[in-house]
Amino acid sequence: MTLSEEARERLADVVAHQPTKNGELQELWGMDSGSEVHQYLESELKEYYYRDEDSLICATPEATELVDGEGSDRVQTVTVSPLQARVTEVIAGPDAESQSVVSVLHALREAGEDPEVDEVRSALRSLADKGIVEVVQKTVPTFRLAVAREDVDVEVVED
Repeated sequence: MTLSEEARERLADVVAHQPTKNGELQELWGMDSGSEVHQYLESELKEYYYRDEDSLICATPEATELVDGEGSDRVQTVTVSPLQARVTEVIAGPDAESQSVVSVLHALREAGEDPEVDEVRSALRSLADKGIVEVVQKTVPTFRLAVAREDVDVEVVED
């Protein structure tokens, strides 16, 4: 997706101010309402942002790389559940062979956790939505980290 100059500048604002709210971006961008911000995000920056569990606006790793350039040393902070945090610790790294949901489940159990398979599947999908885990389509979907562990600061929020 090719971004206009305005979209690139606004994406840089999202990266710099994340996690942020519609109201903060509304003020920064001189818009009339939070709805206008939401419409802009959805129409122009949809591939480059997500909302965390508190509905705050966050940039994807791709957005950070686009803004900072390839090889950026900016560490992305994501807020995740305790299970999602454990998944980021046990899942295959970005250069390793991707894992199935069941493989991640077994890795979690070896690490002392005992979640249900549906909880692991949900955690993986949520992490994929945040750009932290990538989905590799094979016969069944498999997963691995999309970013190096040291490039993400994982903050845990209790359910």
